[in-house]
Amino acid sequence: MSRLAEFGVCLVLLLAAWPVRADELTGTDKLICAANTVVLCLDNGECERGSPHELNVPQFIEIDLQQKRLTTTKASGENRATEIDYLRRVAGQIVLQGHEMGRAYSWVISEKTGAVSAAIATDGQTIGVFGACTPMPVSR
Repeated sequence: MSRLAEFGVCLVLLLAAWPVRADELTGTDKLICAANTVVLCLDNGECERGSPHELNVPQFIEIDLQQKRLTTTKASGENRATEIDYLRRVAGQIVLQGHEMGRAYSWVISEKTGAVSAAIATDGQTIGVFGACTPMPVSR
């Protein structure tokens, strides 16, 4: 088998195993979430897919469920934060909703896999974000 074929087989095996390695979030109160896919849609039906940076979406968000707060990471240099107005853990999901500066947001996070789907809506546009969450590392 050639080196390229071996690499291809290894890549396929790694990708097939990837979902199995997702993080369990049951009982976790502090998370860090990463945006992977972002889609911006306008009220005229036009949509654009891009990176979080291209569409002004933070790459990483820290979530403190006890404090009911979303914040950007210190490394982002953005210093953005918002309160969570609605928080519920139900049927293996963490559901978050809120409103700030004319934008409404809604998140659904799977406690079993860490997968996140989020939507942000404002007048004339929506942003859909898909990504993954993991427990925050413990500070020392």
